[in-house]
Amino acid sequence: MRVDKFLWFVRYFKTRSIAANACKKGQVKVNSLVVKPSREVYPMDKITVRKNQINFSLTVNDLPKTRVGAKLVDIYRTDTTPKQAFEAQELLNYSKDYYRKKGTGRPTKKDRRSIDDYIDDSEE
Repeated sequence: MRVDKFLWFVRYFKTRSIAANACKKGQVKVNSLVVKPSREVYPMDKITVRKNQINFSLTVNDLPKTRVGAKLVDIYRTDTTPKQAFEAQELLNYSKDYYRKKGTGRPTKKDRRSIDDYIDDSEE
């Protein structure tokens, strides 16, 4: 089975063309080698997919005949992604929520209060 088709079947990508584009960009590796979308995958192959700044690792258990439901995905692959990858992504999301770039408008109420508190503390 083609690697782009497999990744689409096991719901790593929403469409097969998105999976094929990820392969063309070099975001998909099979057994540590960057592959084209037409590369065949077999049971026990190790696939690494870079998606949303996370390197997902999986091992192929079996090849599905058609696209499978989310509950049945674990039959066909074993997820070996380390927990640290998800924790790093979570920290990145938290930092993006609060951080504003310099010069992007007036401070919010919360920003203004923390600026005032800082100024008050430094004067004393």
